[in-house]
Amino acid sequence: MLIQNKIRLSATSDEQLMQLFQSGREDAYTELCNRYRNRLYHFMLRFTHNHEDTEDLIQETFLRVYRSRNAYREVARFSTWLYTIASNLMRTEFKKKSRMQTFSISEPTTEESGYVYDLPDPALNPAENTQTELMLSLLRRAVSELPEDYKLLIQLREYRDLTYEEISVAVNLPMGTVKSRLNRGRAKLQETLSGMLKNEIESVTFAA
Repeated sequence: MLIQNKIRLSATSDEQLMQLFQSGREDAYTELCNRYRNRLYHFMLRFTHNHEDTEDLIQETFLRVYRSRNAYREVARFSTWLYTIASNLMRTEFKKKSRMQTFSISEPTTEESGYVYDLPDPALNPAENTQTELMLSLLRRAVSELPEDYKLLIQLREYRDLTYEEISVAVNLPMGTVKSRLNRGRAKLQETLSGMLKNEIESVTFAA
């Protein structure tokens, strides 16, 4: 009987499993967790780059699914609802642990027409390379001045190396919107950073 029940659950859609869970079937919840654990792990690991943080986020995601089960409505796909919960948790985690890193600023409007602006290697000792220290400082300032809509996408793409599709899921935006905002954000970042560099050069020249 137990084996037959597991077979029936494995052939049941996500949305039907949620209905069963809402009616009191804990085994339906377990099936959903088993079904999505690996998918969430690989999705979140690209964001956290840390096994322990990823496991914590997965546990919290499933805990919120458990607690909020009655808030789910079948008008939305279960996977969309689940990834929305996961994405909200990731955004919160990112804001808590965000650390500035160096990256290549690229602004490809097409695959062929892009260019890359290489920043200094973060492995260099700032005490040995004042130019690196200056660039890192200016980059932090430039990113901090970006509008929030651009800043988060730049951080997810360049710092966390998420794909466009993963970012689309994480921020709940169409992929086309993600790409256009990234392009505008990169252009704004490039403009701001260039202005800062110009001001630094002028201040050094004036001081000399």
